[in-house]
Amino acid sequence: MLITSVVLYLVATLALGVWAGTRIKNTSDFAVAGRSLPLIMVVTTTFATWFGAETVMGIPAKFLQGGLNAVVEDPFGAGTCLILVGVFFAAKLYRLNLMTIGDYYRERYGKGVEIFCSTAIILSYLGWVAAQITALGLVFSVLTDGAMSETAGMIVGTLAVLVYVVAGGFLAVAITDFIQMIVLVIGLSVIAWFSADLAGGVAPVMAMAGQADLWKFLPPPTFTDIAFFIGAAVTIMFGSIPQQDIYQRVMSAKNAPTARAGAIIGGVSYILFAFVPMFIVACAVIVMGQNALDLAKNDYQRLLPTFVLTKMPLAMQILFFGALLSAIKSTTSATLLAPSTSFVENILEHLRPGMNDRQRLFAMRCSIVVFAALVLSYAIAMKGTPIYELVSSAYQVTLVGAFVPLVLGLYWQRASTQGAVLSLAAGIGTWLLFFPQLTNLGTIFPGQLAGLIAAFAGMVLGSLLPQVMKNRPQPRQHGAVGAKA
Repeated sequence: MLITSVVLYLVATLALGVWAGTRIKNTSDFAVAGRSLPLIMVVTTTFATWFGAETVMGIPAKFLQGGLNAVVEDPFGAGTCLILVGVFFAAKLYRLNLMTIGDYYRERYGKGVEIFCSTAIILSYLGWVAAQITALGLVFSVLTDGAMSETAGMIVGTLAVLVYVVAGGFLAVAITDFIQMIVLVIGLSVIAWFSADLAGGVAPVMAMAGQADLWKFLPPPTFTDIAFFIGAAVTIMFGSIPQQDIYQRVMSAKNAPTARAGAIIGGVSYILFAFVPMFIVACAVIVMGQNALDLAKNDYQRLLPTFVLTKMPLAMQILFFGALLSAIKSTTSATLLAPSTSFVENILEHLRPGMNDRQRLFAMRCSIVVFAALVLSYAIAMKGTPIYELVSSAYQVTLVGAFVPLVLGLYWQRASTQGAVLSLAAGIGTWLLFFPQLTNLGTIFPGQLAGLIAAFAGMVLGSLLPQVMKNRPQPRQHGAVGAKA
């Protein structure tokens, strides 16, 4: 019954996506839903993109391992990212009326910076999408009690998402996100209520969390601990701002105020609702005892599914796996579409100039299939890597590369192409220098934070020095003056 319910749910979302495909007329419909979405759909699709596998399966176990301090990167950094987008970026970017975030880099700094930043943005999606595909494989393996391997589950899950994304583009993503978020919120809320009942009420759960010091948020007051805390916080908080999936949600709104409000509400909702899976896992510790702690330590991605399958009735299991699949599929669909759109608009367009709208639409659909195959191969190769780590590492390249040119390009008039180039070189070069394969600097100071500081310095120096040199007074030519006299 459980497997049948899951299969029916997957088929229903596929049908909805294929139906949405009948409404796609051009690349604007496919990439940004024709810039027509109302506030409620902007909120749900923004929230849905963030609420993925790591939120349900990664964050709760990290919370058990280290308290709130261990999850500063996600959900706190991730949710704050959306709030910052709404406050400082949404209206400005919306008014530019561009198809992709890469288009902004071309308009502000030229084709070279556009191609480099777009490539960095596309590569950053590998880890994020791989995390969702890994989670799909795990879910199907758990559902079938191991009859389907995790690898086979990855393939089946990828195909299930690929069909409706290729058919309906962002319109299909937005519509299915709306449905899936209703399932997610209702499902996890009911599971949380039932989990609290199993644990003897909310009070014992809160008492356990307090005794385990899980509410501790700030790091120890040492330079290294504070530096790594800040580095973790800004990785997704700033590194996700120059991402195509967020830009698509901004541009899909029907107007600038809707874009701004949608991002802010989505960010606040994400931070608040991310506590629901954490609460469920805390209940699991009381109900399952040491078994829950052992799973959190050794195989934390299976903790919540195991708790639901072994301690809850069938109705709760159907609700949980429906909510879990909703979270994973909504994020997977968004993160498959975004890099494919960037590739066609910001890289392929330079290789094949003059494509008409129909050709670009076909190219977008083909690139989604190719990117899905690449990510699936990457996910299979990285099998065994924790979901949370796959996601958190994905944003470092955009943090040290694309963030500074975006924010200073919007808010500092003196930012120049030379500054952007030096910012990219300094940021990524410094970040690479901190890799453990090269030096041990990464054990002393977080490489992504060092790269971010270097990127800011590169932008300022690269923008100001040429202007200072140009305006510096030239020495007088005494011989010429004498001859003239």
